[in-house]
Amino acid sequence: MTITRRQLLLTTPALSSALLSACASMPPTVPDGLAAGEQRGWQLEGERFWVWLPREYTQRSERWPLVFFLHGSGERGTDLQKVKVHGPPMWVDRGVAYPAILISPQCDDRARWEPDRLHKLLVALQARLHVDAERCTGTGLSMGGFGVWNWATAYPRDLAAIAPVCGYGDATKVAAMRNVPVRAYHGDQDAAVPLAPHVACVEALRAAGGTASLKIYPGVGHDSWAPAYQDPDLLAWLLSHKRT
Repeated sequence: MTITRRQLLLTTPALSSALLSACASMPPTVPDGLAAGEQRGWQLEGERFWVWLPREYTQRSERWPLVFFLHGSGERGTDLQKVKVHGPPMWVDRGVAYPAILISPQCDDRARWEPDRLHKLLVALQARLHVDAERCTGTGLSMGGFGVWNWATAYPRDLAAIAPVCGYGDATKVAAMRNVPVRAYHGDQDAAVPLAPHVACVEALRAAGGTASLKIYPGVGHDSWAPAYQDPDLLAWLLSHKRT
């Protein structure tokens, strides 16, 4: 049977659509250097970081939620192992299987996390991993707490929700992130990062129409990340949010 040019033109869009649909339903492959069910070091856009891919990463066609963890000032530098001393990457290293992609970058000797660089890294990750762009969230401790507040303020469409620990944002600017829910943590005896500015930041976000809560640990100092990252609701809360 001879296929006419008209038949070919009519068939091609349908065929292309079918092929695209089939590709979309296929489980993703793992980029070189990474492995499902393992936490491995990787590098993109000049940033070095740990990547945890869920064990079922290659078995499901659905896109995965992504959680960013930003460490504190004590973990800066070039030794990537230091990033795993606290928080989510530590728990993954101890055998906890996160049901999300976990990205734990390392800040070099810069004084703080820079929103522009974090935004650029997120865009690169979304292009290379099977990420649900509507379900990217962030958490961080101390300098990393400041980091997620400032990132969400500068790029309110990047993150669906944040969970900062013992680090606050700029109360005069948080209205820009009124659509980003916040679940914050702080110790009332923190001598390194005072509690009061964090309270002010949460109250400013609420006044701007945002949703924010602050869990205060009585008698706890700067290391409020210890109880915060043992809170079973923290991860579940992050994963429950989609970008609005």
